[in-house]
Amino acid sequence: MPEPLPPLYLATAIEAVIRAGDVQMAHFGGDMQVDKKGAIDLVTNIDIEVERSFRAMIAERFPDHEVLGEEFAQAAEHDEIPRFCWVFDPVDGTTNYAHGLPIFCSSLALEIDGAPVVGAIYDPTRRELFSAERGQGAWLNGKPLRVSTPDALIDSLLVTGFPYSVQQESGELVGLFAEFLRSSRAVRRLGSAALDLCYVAAGRFEAFWEQKLNPWDVSAGALIVEEAGGRVTDSTGAPFRSRTGSIVASNGRIHDAVVDTIRAFLQHFRSRNWTD
Repeated sequence: MPEPLPPLYLATAIEAVIRAGDVQMAHFGGDMQVDKKGAIDLVTNIDIEVERSFRAMIAERFPDHEVLGEEFAQAAEHDEIPRFCWVFDPVDGTTNYAHGLPIFCSSLALEIDGAPVVGAIYDPTRRELFSAERGQGAWLNGKPLRVSTPDALIDSLLVTGFPYSVQQESGELVGLFAEFLRSSRAVRRLGSAALDLCYVAAGRFEAFWEQKLNPWDVSAGALIVEEAGGRVTDSTGAPFRSRTGSIVASNGRIHDAVVDTIRAFLQHFRSRNWTD
């Protein structure tokens, strides 16, 4: 088992996401400024306020650490692997948040050499704090988390999300969604990748898959799933890295079936469209 990290790392992660949740709730359902980063990609003044405050916290406490945050990241930073990097999403589920839908959170991981070692995700509407430390376990409001036990897709509740490019790729994305509808108990789409991962860790879902994600969407949640006894890879089954863009996270028991379903569908879909 790895040596425990300095307690201030996890304490900082927890403090940061709870602070973010307090700011989110102070404005939720009220007046906020909503702008567009893309055709369907929203950002609010709360996203920006929360991230700016977080960057100030890290600059004060850990001046030699880097921050990779959704709202102020530069394109070149996305693929850099600093020694210490705090990977932060100030509001995961911004579209839900902007529409008054209470499914959103703040997500934060500390990565060392590109691997998450501390993670915290806070859902302020349910007051659920998910946290983890590499080699030490995962917790929900201080109680240990454990993934679920189903070992067949037909007995599994799955969850996924769609990237902001969904309008240009709807055939492939909806086709894969339908493929899992045929082979599982049901499939959900909540609009927050970080919470999707937490719910896998908590045994509420058996698996989550998505492509074209950013590090701040998945770094903390991936650690929480692994520390709850689950398995996390990219969509091909290769080792997970937060910067690869795709993820499959599961209870471990159905992981290969999920990866195999994705692989078989994509091969068929792309070969068919290549010849059409």
